[in-house]
Amino acid sequence: MTTSIESQSKGTSSFVPMAIVAGLFFILGFATWLNGSLMPYLKQILQLTPFQASLILFSFYIAVTFTALPSAWVIRKVGYKTGMALGMGVMMLAGLLFIPAAKTQVFALFLFAQLVMGAGQTLLQTAVNPYVVRIGPEESAAARVSVMGILNKGAGVVAPIVFTALILDSFKDRVGTELTQLQIDEMANGLIMPYLGMAIFIGILAVLVKKSPLPELESEEDDNETKEKGHIKAALSHPNLALGVVALFFYVAVEVIAGDTIGTFALSLGVESYGVMTSYTMVCMVLGYTLGIITIPRFISQPTALMISAILGLILTVLIVIGDNDSYAIANTLLVPFGGTALPDTLLMIAFLGLANAIVWPAVWPLALSGMGKLTSTGSALLVMGIAGGAFGPLFWGITSSLTSLGQQGGYMVMFPCYLFILFYAVKGHKMRKW
Repeated sequence: MTTSIESQSKGTSSFVPMAIVAGLFFILGFATWLNGSLMPYLKQILQLTPFQASLILFSFYIAVTFTALPSAWVIRKVGYKTGMALGMGVMMLAGLLFIPAAKTQVFALFLFAQLVMGAGQTLLQTAVNPYVVRIGPEESAAARVSVMGILNKGAGVVAPIVFTALILDSFKDRVGTELTQLQIDEMANGLIMPYLGMAIFIGILAVLVKKSPLPELESEEDDNETKEKGHIKAALSHPNLALGVVALFFYVAVEVIAGDTIGTFALSLGVESYGVMTSYTMVCMVLGYTLGIITIPRFISQPTALMISAILGLILTVLIVIGDNDSYAIANTLLVPFGGTALPDTLLMIAFLGLANAIVWPAVWPLALSGMGKLTSTGSALLVMGIAGGAFGPLFWGITSSLTSLGQQGGYMVMFPCYLFILFYAVKGHKMRKW
């Protein structure tokens, strides 16, 4: 018989479970936000179009669509803790797949490795997110998720810097030049050791988590009367959950566009430091999470924070699309006087989207899972399916980039309807308890 983490935490400190979960959020962030550096790097090596480059993100995030609900089934069978270990095992396998992909330089192998990495992340996400929501009072869940978000996005700051230090620094002089086959081979082989090291580290961590004192959440009984379709139908009968899934779909779409296409856009502008551009967005997200911890629920409610985030996202989207790529006013004010790099205003406004995006995930999760009870793991799996937005956001950005006269800059207009729906959920959608 499993014991709920809520009841167990009454008698013992929740510090150890939260410390373990925090480490997992860091690993999730590191593996996820490597994509922001990997995408322009592969674009350069394999000479990809913006649309083809967006498939690198598509293959990673589309895995969520067909593995989220099976992940919930696995967790009901083996438990949350074993589910986390299995998720990391799949991520380890994905890291190893990058080795033959780099040696052969076959684009399809890179996409397959990304697909497997996305599947492992989905299983880990489905298992780990309910811990944060259910380890304390529901009204302060957004603050706890914000703490995890700082670690997740903090890893997003670190990952591009590590990628650049281990791989990209030796090849900065090749931006905007036509590569020889020897140079392409050299750049591709540079991926092997970092991904091998990451695979080994994640594998060791999976074993440690399996043997850790992490308490088990109370799980639903998978009896004969309540089949998988019944779980899904019951969960989707809650409008706040169903609309929350859509809100997260649009949120992850804009989050991934802001975090992972900024490097590709920077490469198109001839910025040599394109590999670390994701770090700029992640720094803004960490700042946003910190503000969330300070203000929620002490000064503002979760829905209010969500509304402010959506409005800021709408404003920034307009400014990015109509902005001047030759203007450096923001960098000259905020970065250059302190020894920072001079970057175009449009790039920095994409980074500022991190502020708009930071609170959305931690605010939507508790609002969507409110009142779900024993349907929590199915609700969690459905919410994790919203991560599929990360597949389609960059894809539509790539398509729109090819169709507008503004090119990649014009592609960012696809974010506007996404923020509009998030605004709707903040104002009305989360309050709905009946269709």
